[in-house]
Amino acid sequence: RTAERHGAVILNYARVTSLGKNGTGTITGVEFQEVERGDRYSVSASAVINATGAFCSKVQEMADESFKPVIAYSRGVHLVFDRKFLPGETALMIPKTSDGRILFCIPWNNHVLVGTTDTSVEAAELEPRALETEIAFILRTAAEYLATKPTRSDILSVFAGIRPLVSTGVAAKTSSLSRGHHLFVNASGLVTITGGKWTTYRRMAEDAVDKAAEIAELKWSASTTSDLRIQTPSGLGEAELLHPGFPYTRGDVIRGVRNEMARTVEDILARRTRMLFLDAKAAIELAPKVAELMAKELDKDDVWVADQIKSFRATAENYTATTRAF
Repeated sequence: RTAERHGAVILNYARVTSLGKNGTGTITGVEFQEVERGDRYSVSASAVINATGAFCSKVQEMADESFKPVIAYSRGVHLVFDRKFLPGETALMIPKTSDGRILFCIPWNNHVLVGTTDTSVEAAELEPRALETEIAFILRTAAEYLATKPTRSDILSVFAGIRPLVSTGVAAKTSSLSRGHHLFVNASGLVTITGGKWTTYRRMAEDAVDKAAEIAELKWSASTTSDLRIQTPSGLGEAELLHPGFPYTRGDVIRGVRNEMARTVEDILARRTRMLFLDAKAAIELAPKVAELMAKELDKDDVWVADQIKSFRATAENYTATTRAF
């Protein structure tokens, strides 16, 4: 929303397939595929930024076939509980757990977020899954500090993510690798920003854009990102709640489709709202209602609705602690 308001052209579900280069090997743009219809396009650019998180190495390989990855992957796991386990607005930090990691219990969207783990993995996955041992570790550690000890049946959602950590090439635990971000520019001019943390994303973006402007030889004044407010969503009526235990409404679904490029049920329940991360079972229950609302907005048929419900349920099962397979 904020980027578009400032003149950016936004594309969704546009998969980059290759990088265009001139005769000297300098990157001159990207080629991409619109994944819903399969149409292919190309766009020229004076500079290209690779900000693809745990998948940044794939794009760097497009720029340079001899590229040697500098990323080490670490999986972090979080559990979500009812707010009763940590009432109030104060977070709890456990500075040293049995494996030496820090554990946090944080009030979040009227729930409690507990995590995280740090497990080295070989590659980035689109849908990383928590291991039973990781879930047990968080439950065991949280139970030592919370007045009411959470159990497996209390878990409303369990989710995992992959951290892209910049490695020096020396074997080491991922927990010891820097969480600072790194900026790389290869010989073809591709700007890659990687590493870092969610809490520093604005600084990461500033550094990446400043470098791209330099490569593109743009007249560039000081960045304004430190004072730039993120645009909040505007209401669209339809105030009826989707679920009595959550603040999300029918209007949020409609706005997500009309104004925020939502194309799937997962877009709405995982990314435009946080239902999947707050309560996986409730999100599964809402999938048919959300699919029907989206179908009306997108002019989709009953087959699309059925496919969306099936697809979302398959993904959401991995976020439930009682029905998922390990």
